[in-house]
Amino acid sequence: MQQNGAGEANGEPPPLSSAAPLQMAASRVRRFAQEGRTVPPQPRVMVVFSAASDSDTPGDAMSGADSAEEEHRKPAKPVPNLHLGKSLCTLDAPEEFPEVIPLNVGGTYFTTRLSTLRRFEDTMLAAMFSGRHHIPRDAEGRYFIDRDGAYFGDILNFLREGELPQRDRVRAVHREAQYYALGPLLESLEDTQPLTGEKVRQAFLDLLPYYKDNLERIVEIAKLRAMQRKARFAKLKICVYKEEMPITPYERPLFNSLRFERSESEAKLFEHHCEVDVSFGPWEAVADVYDLLHCIVSDLADRGISADQQCIGVCDKHLINHYYCKRPIYEFKITWW
Repeated sequence: MQQNGAGEANGEPPPLSSAAPLQMAASRVRRFAQEGRTVPPQPRVMVVFSAASDSDTPGDAMSGADSAEEEHRKPAKPVPNLHLGKSLCTLDAPEEFPEVIPLNVGGTYFTTRLSTLRRFEDTMLAAMFSGRHHIPRDAEGRYFIDRDGAYFGDILNFLREGELPQRDRVRAVHREAQYYALGPLLESLEDTQPLTGEKVRQAFLDLLPYYKDNLERIVEIAKLRAMQRKARFAKLKICVYKEEMPITPYERPLFNSLRFERSESEAKLFEHHCEVDVSFGPWEAVADVYDLLHCIVSDLADRGISADQQCIGVCDKHLINHYYCKRPIYEFKITWW
């Protein structure tokens, strides 16, 4: 008490504890209640609790209040929604399918069992109807697949009982099986005609890596030539030869086969380009010139281009001594309409 009096004598206010404002407010409320007076509205008091540290001292009450006020003025940080994960799980939950599935494939309607579509696991159809992916529906509730439905019946027939399509539908069904990643059907189709023959033919054409480029050149040259001449058709000269080196009948008796070796300097004497539009050869295979001609004509026909060919002679370019080129030259007639 003497210390408090001394402090008041010196003109210094007595130190206030952190609980002093709450005690003073409570005494005022009791006094107003005894006198029957209306209690005035009390100011709101914000109490900030913070962890004590070594730097905290009893004299930091005012500084603590200032820091609390600054924290109160800062913009609020977004609080993560604890229920957001549950809503996402609901959206990502596996979809339940009925046992009988109505389908709309490019406007063609099909109906099949769910087990039929899931017969092979590593396929697009099994993945689509696994429940992990969203499948749109049409106005009548059918599951919609944006694909031509002309050959989807063949896909379902294979899934149901392993039935393969007719030969004239094999190529088209093979393309659809590639789209749906239906491996077992692809393997079965590739072991049937005409795809088996196509594999054998392609093994031969792989010996001519420039084959497709030359085919494009034939089409482009024939188109430009017909347009320039305002003609219905165009004619091209195409050289097709099999031998590695040009030979003449005089050489044949000297060798047991068409393959023979020449030195590098001699080989350069035989290097030349025939005066033709496109040239195919040489290659090493049993298939001969007529087999390659058949490939060229049939591939053009697959593109809707009519082509006729006939041999019009050989290249008579003189090379060295009594050696002449003698590569056969064929005239191709490309008809556009």
